[in-house]
Amino acid sequence: MDSILIKNTTREQREQIVAESLGNISGACDGCMPGLAEMYQDYIDGKKEIHEINMEFNAHYVSGVEGPEKGNCGMI
Repeated sequence: MDSILIKNTTREQREQIVAESLGNISGACDGCMPGLAEMYQDYIDGKKEIHEINMEFNAHYVSGVEGPEKGNCGMI
């Protein structure tokens, strides 16, 4: 397969691409792998490209670090 773009793949090929990329999703002990598989359902369904899904995921990621607090002089 030369391309993983939706226009160049069938649904079955996209399912295989996701399955091979994620590995053994049923063998995960922490329960997060099925959620990752669901994240790529729009790709499998032909609605969004993988890069779009990954960009959306990265945009929603929050590190939890707000940054330095500012005091009167602008620094702590």
